[in-house]
Amino acid sequence: MASKKVIKATPGKMIYHNLEFIDSDVGRPIRIIAEFMGPSQIFAQEGVKNTIVFFGSARTLPMSEIVKRRKKCKSAKELERLKRLESVAEYYDAAHQLGAKLGRWANKQHKGFAIMTGGGPGIMEAGNRGANDVGTSSIGLNIKLPFEQHPNPYIDDELNLQFRYFFIRKYWFMKMARALVVFPGGFGTLDEMFELLTLIQTKKYGDRMPVVVYGSKYWNKVINWKHLADTGMIDKDDLKLFHFCDTVDDAYNVITTALEKTME
Repeated sequence: MASKKVIKATPGKMIYHNLEFIDSDVGRPIRIIAEFMGPSQIFAQEGVKNTIVFFGSARTLPMSEIVKRRKKCKSAKELERLKRLESVAEYYDAAHQLGAKLGRWANKQHKGFAIMTGGGPGIMEAGNRGANDVGTSSIGLNIKLPFEQHPNPYIDDELNLQFRYFFIRKYWFMKMARALVVFPGGFGTLDEMFELLTLIQTKKYGDRMPVVVYGSKYWNKVINWKHLADTGMIDKDDLKLFHFCDTVDDAYNVITTALEKTME
């Protein structure tokens, strides 16, 4: 069993300025409070009041990037990985286009809308990239991980946030969310999607907030939605909590039509 980290006092220095203390087990409550409170101040300063959230895999690459990497690649393992990613490459471009299309809509509303993602590469990068293209506030909620996660270059500097705790990061995904788009992804995407759907289902959050599940051919292979309802694990009406969309225009129309009704 590892021994507890020794905290050394610094004469004349406030204990809350001592990074050894802040990073210790004893300092955990302070770190948690900071991740709850800090973003609130930042969003207020930047005029962010409403968000459209994009979930999806960090591993997704656009087809153009796959082709580029394949030309330089000599690893059979990496070539096989790139081959597998071809089947989902279209979703990067779709997320990029949708981020820009929703960004243009948001710019006309003057209601503090921003595009928010998990801040990493893949689908997250694509969503932020779309927002960045059209001058919409682009938020990235990064998480400290040993792999995959690093801030993409399309996040506004003032809105590039780093989190240590998943549960607080999820809180901020939901806090100002007015719409959600879920692109194909793995464990993390599934976790985020089902947590938010559960909160909407149980009326804990989101008054029929529009939720788009993008890419039916992917999601219908991953999850047998009908079986969940047929076996009584969810109500059939729960399948109406979200919309399957397979085109950028369809996703855009579902989200903006719902949001414009709530803003009337």
